[in-house]
Amino acid sequence: MNMPLPDCSFDAAYALEATCHAPDAVGVYRVLKPGQLCAMDEWCTTDKYDPGNARHQSIKAEIELGNGLPDIRTTRQCIQALKDAGFEVVLAKDLAEDSPLPWYLPLNPSQLSLTDFQFTRVGRFLGQTLVKTLEFLHLAPEGSLRIFNFLSTSVDALLKVGK
Repeated sequence: MNMPLPDCSFDAAYALEATCHAPDAVGVYRVLKPGQLCAMDEWCTTDKYDPGNARHQSIKAEIELGNGLPDIRTTRQCIQALKDAGFEVVLAKDLAEDSPLPWYLPLNPSQLSLTDFQFTRVGRFLGQTLVKTLEFLHLAPEGSLRIFNFLSTSVDALLKVGK
């Protein structure tokens, strides 16, 4: 929000899971020249999210905590912020809907995968044991295991929301 750049500095921009961290969803676009292109991939809730559902609220809170997010905006709010910033929204699409494989598949601990080993049950056990050992030996800062555990909770929440 406080980039040391004048307004209208850039001809194009992209944002990957970034503007969701901004307190003002409109103000982050001030450095882009009017009429230029912006591409983004963003954290947002879909119409499937029910704010009155306690389970949905709990899963959303776990995702927000593990990913350092404030209140995740709805897809409609994200699109409206672009329009309010003066953009013409050419395409807004939930890429998970057309994916040949579920987006959350790599997070599933029951899948045995070398490329996503850290998410497997064995990988998580080894990761947790390593972090615990490093913290015990004072080679990792105190609280590292706590962070590992809440990040794991966030991965579990993403798997729940995906399923």
